[in-house]
Amino acid sequence: MPIFSQNRENYVTTLAKLFEYATDNYAKRPLSRFVEGGQEYTYDSFKHKCLELSHRFNRFGISARDKVAILSNNMPNWTVAMFSCVPFGRVTVPILPDSSESEVTNIINHSECKAIFVSKRLLKKLSQEVIDKLTLVIDIETFDFIKKDDKAFTCEGHGVDPQADDLASIIYTSGTSGKAKGVMLSHRNFCQNIIAAYHAQKAGKHDRWLSILPMSHTYEMAFSVLYPLYVGGCVYYIQKPPTPSILMQTMKKVKPTIMCSVPLIIEKVYKNSVVPTVEKSRVLSWMKGHTPRLLYWLIGKKLYASFGGKLKFFGIGGSKLDSTVEDFLNKAGFPYAIGYGLTETAPLITNACVGKTVVGSIGVPAYNVEVKLQNVNPETGEGEIVAKGDNVMLGYYRDPERTRSVLTDDGWFRTNDLACKDSKGRYYIKGRLGNMIVGPSGENIYPEEIEQVINTFNGVNESLVVERNGKLVALVKFDDNVLDWNQEREDKFFDNLQSMKEAVLEYVNKHVSKQSKIGEVEAMKEEFDKTATHKIRRFKYKEGAQKTGEGASQDSENKPEDKASSQK
Repeated sequence: MPIFSQNRENYVTTLAKLFEYATDNYAKRPLSRFVEGGQEYTYDSFKHKCLELSHRFNRFGISARDKVAILSNNMPNWTVAMFSCVPFGRVTVPILPDSSESEVTNIINHSECKAIFVSKRLLKKLSQEVIDKLTLVIDIETFDFIKKDDKAFTCEGHGVDPQADDLASIIYTSGTSGKAKGVMLSHRNFCQNIIAAYHAQKAGKHDRWLSILPMSHTYEMAFSVLYPLYVGGCVYYIQKPPTPSILMQTMKKVKPTIMCSVPLIIEKVYKNSVVPTVEKSRVLSWMKGHTPRLLYWLIGKKLYASFGGKLKFFGIGGSKLDSTVEDFLNKAGFPYAIGYGLTETAPLITNACVGKTVVGSIGVPAYNVEVKLQNVNPETGEGEIVAKGDNVMLGYYRDPERTRSVLTDDGWFRTNDLACKDSKGRYYIKGRLGNMIVGPSGENIYPEEIEQVINTFNGVNESLVVERNGKLVALVKFDDNVLDWNQEREDKFFDNLQSMKEAVLEYVNKHVSKQSKIGEVEAMKEEFDKTATHKIRRFKYKEGAQKTGEGASQDSENKPEDKASSQK
């Protein structure tokens, strides 16, 4: 019997209940499809395919509480793979598509997976040794068996109706620290985030999602896989790499109403499209100085149209949004929202909803989540964000020591993020406790704040500030059109490189406090190594330039004075 929407918040307490609710109430509606055509499901055909695959697992003895990995790019079949497991008590282990072969091996071994869904393109990341250990290896594009262990065909597998606190997924994350952890998320954790999403941004069966972030990341999984099921929405996927031109074409075709993104995407739109458009136009440049409100309104309308013209929610999360870009979005009336959280909180902790954003703020506590600052510095008002609620993970898989280090006895989760709070209860991230640098006089220096200044310099793509030998060093990746590394053997390249670094050094040190002045700038030839949500893996850049920056990429006959330096 269909459950009416007013009762669903109390009814949907597990992903099994979500599966039942969605497929009963929205049976004939479209659930997911490729924009280019191919895989597509209604809620009813989705239900039958999930049941069919679950029966297959039973026949091969893969039961409730057994682990099943998913290694694939985004596609409709990804959701089918997940829901052939979790409604029946099996545990999914989503793996990021850009994981290395050794990372995939470690995750499968540590989580004790018995089966895996894998796309043909990523099959090469499974070693023969790993394949031999698995009962089933399933092609996620066709659901055909790539490998099956006939000895396991006992028909003795079984599912169970999971309880709210049963394990649903183990999601491995190394974040920016480099230490991989298996985050255990329960059915209750996921359902709390679905309900929090609904309270933050109401959606319905006529909404269209465009999925562009990895489904194996908690952020996309919660808000573009699970939430659409709750409201009967339809999710569109792109088969081609989501380059700017492909995204623009896709958005005009799909006209999405809801999208989840990371700061890097909208920051690139602002930097590579909005800023040059204004600078190249004499009229727009004049308007910026004389009628800025009209300018923002005009550009905002054009930007909105480029996203399909129907967008009502553009969620930005995963890392901090550049304040200059956010100020523009705010003034342009773009329907953006800010979310803050971690994999360990499945992920939402705070949110700033559309129309309620304040530049630089991560908003207020999400629905049904308690948030406070711990160990607050009385002079600065800064403290560590701690959170408590049904969103907080069960713990780290097979790692009680790490679990104890982040969870208090009474259930508070330590985020390791430093923040302050204003009089209206809005939180503002200052930086990571692990990233904070203590200055020579004991002052706290937040590299993220310096990086925001560096990134506003014309020609800078992105940056990272680290401490080396008591000095702040800025690792800078310049735009390709500003610094052409194909010419690095030429004298004029080094002249240009030196002048760029000196300009950055001078600019930054004029705009930061005395203790935050940088002492050296190093240019990066290669892109920074990043997480799935495009946060730089900081731990890889703290040991020295020979492994990370220009020192690793220059010709052995380095020119003298190839680093811009300054005494603080």
